[in-house]
Amino acid sequence: MLSRKGIIPEEYVLTRLAEDVPDHARYRARERRARFVGKNGACNVAHKNIREQGRFLQDVFTTLVDLKWPHTLLIFTMSFLCSWLLFGMVWWLIAFAHGDLDHGTRLQRTPATEVPDSFVPCVTSIHSFTSAFLFSIEVQVTIGFGGRMVTEECPAAILVLIVQNIMGLVINAIMLGCIFMKTSQAHRRAETLIFSKHAVIALRDGKLCFMLRVGDLRKSMIISATIRMQVVKKTSSLEGEVVPLNQIDIQMENPVGGNSIFLVSPLIIYHVIDKNSPLYDISPTNLHHHEDLEIIVILEGVVETTGITTQARTSYLADEILWGQRFVPIVAEEDGQYSVDYSKFGNTVKVPTPSCTARQLEEDKSIMDTMPFSPRSTIRKRSVKLKPKFTISDEPS
Repeated sequence: MLSRKGIIPEEYVLTRLAEDVPDHARYRARERRARFVGKNGACNVAHKNIREQGRFLQDVFTTLVDLKWPHTLLIFTMSFLCSWLLFGMVWWLIAFAHGDLDHGTRLQRTPATEVPDSFVPCVTSIHSFTSAFLFSIEVQVTIGFGGRMVTEECPAAILVLIVQNIMGLVINAIMLGCIFMKTSQAHRRAETLIFSKHAVIALRDGKLCFMLRVGDLRKSMIISATIRMQVVKKTSSLEGEVVPLNQIDIQMENPVGGNSIFLVSPLIIYHVIDKNSPLYDISPTNLHHHEDLEIIVILEGVVETTGITTQARTSYLADEILWGQRFVPIVAEEDGQYSVDYSKFGNTVKVPTPSCTARQLEEDKSIMDTMPFSPRSTIRKRSVKLKPKFTISDEPS
């Protein structure tokens, strides 16, 4: 405002006092750590400078399946069009070399009574490239309208007919197999395998545990389902070697035991943070977006209906881990069966949890004595007074 009135020159107004500028405007916020695995399971890895591109052509079928749908449909269409055009040209050359085109032209210009019937063409009713192209389509897709057919006059035409039939079967097998595999890929089944948006760290049986919830929306089960977890973080060795994405396996605990789970209803999978855990020195102060920490969860199993192995993945960054919270129950018994309320799938509640690392909790047992835990049983017992069904009265003397 002072510069507009001409009191202070414009060049001095550009440098404002530091106390007038908010802290978030003076300093650029540090960017959030890039994910190694997205929340939807997609791997955030870009492969660059691949010199041996020919290796992809050695496995053509897998390359076709990995392509996007527009590219696959384009190759599907062009493979048939190119084969029809190629063999259409071959049929036209055979008819041209045998003189079928000249004979057909004479038949069109001369009345049928004046043309001798001794000439036998290789393929009947081929007069131009258009008719040869139509005959190529009829041969490869086995339509057979009846207007054009191969005669026994030319052995070369019979050989081309056999080759085109074989080529048509090969193209059909490859392209239809590719379309079938793309429509029945395993990651389609993984769309109904869900994970909680946030993970939590809270006490369970007196120990800090990392917990998450997993569920399956379909009624068809995942057979031999297994779950495992990895911590991805930047580490350095004693020799000074820096590993930017060091993957560390951590032991998972679940209600069934081991890594196998019976995923009929949503389960809370937890990991006990002990001295062998990479989360042993994690505290609430480390759970922010600047922390170089990512926890990857991988669920694998066999689809019951198709028998195809599927895999669902997700990850949790440090700021997606809630300290001192616990998942709310979502399974209840109603009308003789168990019902699951998926509207509360990711809901959590705060619970008393020490704000220290698992190492500090293990070294100082007195921290647990200061925690205001609720009673084990919060169910109120109703006292019912039973009224006697009969009374005893004294007889008069």
